[in-house]
Formats: sequence, structure tokens, C-alpha cells
Amino acid sequence: MHLSLRAGEKIYINGAVLRADRKVSIELLNDVTFLLEAHVMKVEDAVTPLRQLYFIVQIMLMNPTDSDRAAQMFEQSMRSLLSIADDGMLRAGLQNVKAHVDAGRVFEALKAIRALFPAEAEILRGAAPASPIQAA
Repeated sequence: MHLSLRAGEKIYINGAVLRADRKVSIELLNDVTFLLEAHVMKVEDAVTPLRQLYFIVQIMLMNPTDSDRAAQMFEQSMRSLLSIADDGMLRAGLQNVKAHVDAGRVFEALKAIRALFPAEAEILRGAAPASPIQAA
């Protein structure tokens, strides 16, 4: 996989933080877990239930050697979210996230959570969430 980083941009690879001092292109030659800086959520941005879940899963990805506490927080958060989620699409999305995490596919879980942000925004505004077809 080829990645291009701008000067000063960070990438998180298998728990390590790397920063490019100049524009650089790198090729990952084996299976690694990585997160680009643009997808990293700051703690102050974790202001909704799904954004909090994203932050927890992000911790699991960024610090894979010490993710036991984050895994416990994930399970607790997931139970809470599933207990209050009335929308079928949101419930299915949350179950998909859980399946990814249970399978060790944390990056895919982050992508699945990001895909649920628009539905959460609609719910928080008090409107019925748009179907994925309507959202496209």
C-alpha cells in the first residue's frame, strides 16, 4: 500500500507515531494497522455517543499493546448504545462495528462508525435518519 504524507503530517502505525519532516511517499510492505492523522479524533471532539465510541476504538488501534481498558470501555459503550438505539439502520450499523472489533478489524470498525455519524446527527436533531440511499 502506498501512502503520501505532507510535511509535518503524522501517521500512527502499530502503535508508533511517525511524523514526516518533508513531503514523503511510503510503501507499507506487510500487513500493518495504521491511522492517518486526518482520521484521528481529538478527545474534545468526542461529544456525542458515536464520536465517543469512535474515540475508544481509535485508542484500541493506536495503542494495540495496551488496549484491555479500551476494550472494556468499548463493550460497555456498545451495550449502552444498543440498549437505546431504536433505529434499525443504526442498530445494524452498531452490530457491524461490534463484529469488526470482535474479529480484530479495528480500522474497518472506525470506518463503519464514521459512516454512522450522519444518522446520529439526524437523530440528535430530532429528525428521522436518512436511508443510506437517500444520503448518497
